[in-house]
Amino acid sequence: MAFHPRYVKHGFAAHGFAALLTLLAACAAVGPDHVAPAPEAPARWSDWHGGDATLAAPGSPDAQALARADWSVFADPTLARLQARAADANQDVRIAALRFAQARVQQTMAAAQHGPQGSARAGVTEQRQSEYGAGTRMIDAIAPQNRDQLVKVLSDPFTLYQAGFDASWEPDLWGRVRRSVEAAQASADAGQAGVRQMQWSIAAEVARSYFQWRAVQEQIRLARTDIALARDTLSLLRAKVGGGLLDDSALVRQRQQLEALEARLPQLLAQEAQAINQLTLLCGTRPGALNDELAAAASKTESTNADARWPDLALGVPSELAQRRPDIAAAEARLHAATAQIGVATADLYPRIALGASFGFESVGAQRFGDWGSRQWSIGPSLSLPIFDQGRRRSTVELRGLEQQEAAVAYQQTVLKAWHEIDAAVSAYMAERQRQQRLAKQVADSADDLALADAKYQNGVTDALPELDAQRSLLQARRDAADSVGQLQIALVAVYKALGDGK
Repeated sequence: MAFHPRYVKHGFAAHGFAALLTLLAACAAVGPDHVAPAPEAPARWSDWHGGDATLAAPGSPDAQALARADWSVFADPTLARLQARAADANQDVRIAALRFAQARVQQTMAAAQHGPQGSARAGVTEQRQSEYGAGTRMIDAIAPQNRDQLVKVLSDPFTLYQAGFDASWEPDLWGRVRRSVEAAQASADAGQAGVRQMQWSIAAEVARSYFQWRAVQEQIRLARTDIALARDTLSLLRAKVGGGLLDDSALVRQRQQLEALEARLPQLLAQEAQAINQLTLLCGTRPGALNDELAAAASKTESTNADARWPDLALGVPSELAQRRPDIAAAEARLHAATAQIGVATADLYPRIALGASFGFESVGAQRFGDWGSRQWSIGPSLSLPIFDQGRRRSTVELRGLEQQEAAVAYQQTVLKAWHEIDAAVSAYMAERQRQQRLAKQVADSADDLALADAKYQNGVTDALPELDAQRSLLQARRDAADSVGQLQIALVAVYKALGDGK
């Protein structure tokens, strides 16, 4: 139903009604207010550790060391260029950015409900009334004897000109619009955190694929060196067998070893191609587009740096994890949006009042169109009161409450998963670091053994076979150490990814 000014005899009543609407519009929004959850955190990282204590993150006097670090800890310009390219061209990052842009537009659309809405209208229509329609009933009642003449006049076609302006405003009595804006803002925050999460994940994936490629490159280099050494050994054995110094069994065994080494090389080349293709995909480009750049990078580094100084994993303050991980921020924002949606659904249970006004001109024929006498207008409030809808609105409130509970559980699951990811990444890094230290000692011992074998050969104590065996043992130790360095780099990338970008 609607109320019009002609029914209000005194200006005081009109002003009082407007004041009442203003007062109601300032009322608090219905529905629960969002309270940011405080995730549980240990006093020390090692307090929440599964497994042997030697794999837990050690303490450090500089608690912010790794928290302030970034990918520059690897000091690799090629990696930095690849990560920058992926940040600009990766399709998943673009999709996340577009979703964030959509959320911002949704926020603008929700905020637009606060103000008045206006629209202009205009039209020219050619019309003809039915001779037997509802409009002729009055003629039958008033002047039935002149019906034919009147109907003939009324049914003649005519042109109707119309133009005007309509405006409306709905006071936000119960906070429906405010809660809608709040939900849209929270969704935009979740979208922004999603962009951060995607950018950080892509940067980590680029680093992981890059170090996989580096590790395979080193394995290929060592495999080719080992193959060359095996061929030299095979030539020496052939000479000994030809001279009657050895039987054919040693020659057969060496030939089998050479064939095994040569058979391993295609597998390594396939792993190299897979790592390069993964990098090109992450960088949003075609297969083979990075071949020249990676070949130039490979030529600058002959081997991995097994003696690199690796960080001690000073992880910062555990309670700051929620501020570092974008996925936790996104989950908290989704919980906020779900809470605000309860208020939107609750506001629909209450009456809605809208203030409307319209002004325009209407004329049959163009001659008098625009004259003051052709004006028409209306102004007044309208009330919409939900009475009976088979429980649809209350079911919507209940549904929004269940969605909020789901978002709360999802938030708790995200936090719990974060702690597990960090602990697993730290354990893997610490274990690989211990392995790398022992393999580095093995390389040093193998180098000493080769030096002794070479000295014996040079002094004529032994022939070249012990020296070749020592070289082969040293190459195997270097292969194991190179693999450990690659795994250590990948494990450190996993730690960075688990800790989040810290923005």
